[in-house]
Amino acid sequence: MDVNTITKEDPRYPKLLAQIGDAPKQLQYRGNWDPRLFEKCLAVVGTRKMTRYGKQVCEQIVSEVASAGVTIVSGFMYGIDATAHQAALNARGKTIAVMPCGIDLIHPEHQHELHGDITEAGGLILSEYEGTYPSSTWMFPRRNRIVAGLSQATLVVEAGEGSGALITANFAKKYGRKIFAVPNPITSAVSHGVTQLLREGAGLVSSAQDILHYYGLRPRIPKPGLGSPKPGLGDIEGKLEKKIVEHLAQDPMAMDDLSRALAMPASQLGAAVSLLQLEGYITEEEGKFYVS
Repeated sequence: MDVNTITKEDPRYPKLLAQIGDAPKQLQYRGNWDPRLFEKCLAVVGTRKMTRYGKQVCEQIVSEVASAGVTIVSGFMYGIDATAHQAALNARGKTIAVMPCGIDLIHPEHQHELHGDITEAGGLILSEYEGTYPSSTWMFPRRNRIVAGLSQATLVVEAGEGSGALITANFAKKYGRKIFAVPNPITSAVSHGVTQLLREGAGLVSSAQDILHYYGLRPRIPKPGLGSPKPGLGDIEGKLEKKIVEHLAQDPMAMDDLSRALAMPASQLGAAVSLLQLEGYITEEEGKFYVS
């Protein structure tokens, strides 16, 4: 798709971005520039080392927010960024990726398919740099200011101390924008930054409803709550299988933990667990079983 340029003097230039003190004088972009994309934007940021919990939360919240008509803005990195872009696309919503490099580069390179899917779905790839200008460490905070500047609010899903997500949140705070944060397990290394934001007054998010209320919107697609089993679990045959899923929906467990919780030898659970995996109800990751 061809590259185009829009300058700050152009009336189509995003109004919110124009309000920040160091707004880019021009933006390079790929995609179909539609000013409606910028009417309601939510920046979604977080760690590159996301946990399974972070991925699940990001996918659920973003899918509901995007399906309600909010454009998801992020920085295209692997982890929470890429998950947010993909969740918006899966919900048939719109998303904007702000690149930390020249517009002709894809960074990271392995996300070539996601890059193309964003523009094909009516979203945008943005950069303030032309051509193949290579990414550098100092460019990531510059990119983050654009992510925050385009958005009425910023959602932080997971962030460790010193995380780039906190840089984006600080820009949002500087620009007088709303900051949201998803509470994380206190034992997680990626909870520290989120805890810091919540202590400083960030809006606590327990569901997409908290964010949609801020934008004056209602969810278009009802979703189960965080940690709930997926629709259709009532169709599982067998009391043991249902008990297994009910326990795992509350807390992912290793086989030994599940055995103790159900007061049943692991050897007896093996067949039921294998059947649930084959049918797609549960998955295993790093020795623990999770509801899919």
